[in-house]
Amino acid sequence: MLRERCTKAKAGRVVTIRPHHNLQAAARHQAANDLTWHANYRRWRPPVERAVAWLVQHGNRRLRYRGTIANNIWLHTRAAALNLRRLVNLRLTQTGGTWQLAPATT
Repeated sequence: MLRERCTKAKAGRVVTIRPHHNLQAAARHQAANDLTWHANYRRWRPPVERAVAWLVQHGNRRLRYRGTIANNIWLHTRAAALNLRRLVNLRLTQTGGTWQLAPATT
């Protein structure tokens, strides 16, 4: 039964085990079996995916500059602008020297 799955190449087949194989196998096992891991994953993945989507929308999928320093500055500026837009949409106001978000309405 397993004979059919073997390679027919004259040189055989080379299987490479990478240095982090055991760590990756443990992570896959945890992802498959740990209910707490599943709950955290379901809780945090959507906001992270949304943040990445906000970052790459409107042509921001590719880097604009050469070099890591200029791109790092651009990334932080873009993230700050998105955070500021989000706070404005949540009606951030300053009253009495403190910043407050508008109370949630249902």
